[in-house]
Amino acid sequence: MKRSVLLAFVCCCLVVGSGWNTSVAAFDLDELQQEFEKAKKKLRQAKKDIDAARGKVSTEDEIEIGGNLVSGLLGAAPLVDNPALQRYVNDVGYWVASQSKRKKLPWRFGVIESDGINAFAAPGGYVVITLGLYNLLENEAQLAGILAHEIAHVVHKHHLRALQKTMKREFWTRVTVGQVGDSGDREKLRAMINAGVQLYATGLDREYEFDADMRGVVLAARAGYDPFALLDVLTTIDSINPESGELEVLLKTHPPTGDRLRQLADKMDGRLDKYASGRVNGTRFRQVVASEQ
Repeated sequence: MKRSVLLAFVCCCLVVGSGWNTSVAAFDLDELQQEFEKAKKKLRQAKKDIDAARGKVSTEDEIEIGGNLVSGLLGAAPLVDNPALQRYVNDVGYWVASQSKRKKLPWRFGVIESDGINAFAAPGGYVVITLGLYNLLENEAQLAGILAHEIAHVVHKHHLRALQKTMKREFWTRVTVGQVGDSGDREKLRAMINAGVQLYATGLDREYEFDADMRGVVLAARAGYDPFALLDVLTTIDSINPESGELEVLLKTHPPTGDRLRQLADKMDGRLDKYASGRVNGTRFRQVVASEQ
């Protein structure tokens, strides 16, 4: 009997409830959803502020910053029009990058039309090598060594740290790079890009370059390549007349090549000997070079 009364009461409530204005209820749910989205946005901004105060930049913003910087580089020197070459360099670069702790970044590699001997990296997984440097190489292990050096810059956020020293903290706390809105934000973004481009003209701190050399040979070894191949490249560069125009930017933006060789040789001494039998892949490298010509 009690169960029947309870059931009747519930049914009565449902009937009365069915008379409610459902459009009002829907409106309330929509409004609640909007408030929820606003709250999430505030939480994201609060986290961004806290991260920025701690010197952190989101991976999303890092990738966006790197894309803007690389766009400037490619405006000055476009990619070499050779799909096979670009695909090959991307294959080697991606394999080396996959040995790093940031393998999930959207890594992109490219060879640009420039006779200068140099390579660049940008935050977020962008790596560019000049055709002049590529033509100086003799095998795939040397290419892997060069790319590994640049990958190390990205993995350990060397360019990002340098930018953070240059730009005031307020920039990092108040601008979401992927969603730049008003003119003030756009001006801040332009300032950041200009500061980044200036980095490529003046170079990173020497310690960052020495660090990338050592971390680069370790990455190359993990990828199965001869880690001493980077030493071979630096030795070749060191033998070129320093007054040569093709070395102008490299020598302005990096420590003296002789210093890099000495530092790297000292740190590698006896530590990576067991990896010296790693892959060199000279034949495959030469086949790609032949197809380019």
